[in-house]
Amino acid sequence: MLIRIPRGWEISEGEVTPERVYLNRRKFLAGASAALAGMGSLVVPGGDGLARGRPDRKDRSSARLLPLSATRNAEYQVDHPITAEQVATRFNNYYEFTETKARVWKLAEEFDSRPWQIEIKGLVQKPRTIDVDDLIRQMSLEERVYRLRCVEAWTMFIPWIGFPMQKFVEWCAPLSNARYVRMVSFYRPAQAEGQRRASRYRWPYHEALTLAEATNELTLLVVGMYGKTLPNQSGAPLRLHVPWKYGFKSIKAITKFEFTDQQPATFWNATVPAEYDFLANVDPAKPHPRWSQAHEQLVETGEVVPTRLYNGYEKYVASLYK
Repeated sequence: MLIRIPRGWEISEGEVTPERVYLNRRKFLAGASAALAGMGSLVVPGGDGLARGRPDRKDRSSARLLPLSATRNAEYQVDHPITAEQVATRFNNYYEFTETKARVWKLAEEFDSRPWQIEIKGLVQKPRTIDVDDLIRQMSLEERVYRLRCVEAWTMFIPWIGFPMQKFVEWCAPLSNARYVRMVSFYRPAQAEGQRRASRYRWPYHEALTLAEATNELTLLVVGMYGKTLPNQSGAPLRLHVPWKYGFKSIKAITKFEFTDQQPATFWNATVPAEYDFLANVDPAKPHPRWSQAHEQLVETGEVVPTRLYNGYEKYVASLYK
């Protein structure tokens, strides 16, 4: 008899909160406001705090989302109920559209995420360009529930659908001297208001991982969430999720993967090097220059809890940084 030992980052299907079960907006905002009042330094200067949008307003883009079939591993584990879809898809950091979290979903409604070409280049056996849907058809999808920890000290729990980046890297066939993978997002100022207005940023958004990080078992390339394809505001059609790092490492709407033997520049490290480093690992003992990272706020409930080293995934990733 084959006995499967659950991994520590897996959660059972029975623990997943039904999508229909979520807090109403007023209760959510009241709890969040009360918690923010007691947090002080956790509120990011210049930020817009927790969601102040209109989650009851009709989102036309939601009609374009398609059901997405994926295998749910039997025992994914997070120690908290899943964040309601309505909250997770209306509270987004996506500066290409706006710096106001509650407006992202509206401004991204008409963004064209299909058709979508992805370029693979650099130190690979065969540089190529492939349509995102052709790539998805070559990968086995699975659902994983992961924590999402923002550098601004807030947290969600999201059921992502995607495929391990390790499988994608193998498919790309990097050369033996490849050490990093650089990723680049889109550049469409005509469709992305933030790219037109926020000229101080070095668009397009770009990020990178070491090849060891990219091939870690936790690293996921995401094509859906909550049983459907990704909405535009969440990074459609293809994004990254690296659960032990701050959320800004998980680049959205990827158009290019480049394998290299040199550490690439990354968006926030190049923009504000004194505040954001290349690794961006969640670490409660390493404060941001403008606020503490010792605690985090759960977006849906407003509860403030201690931050965990590597966002709670220490045993899977600590060996990468010895």
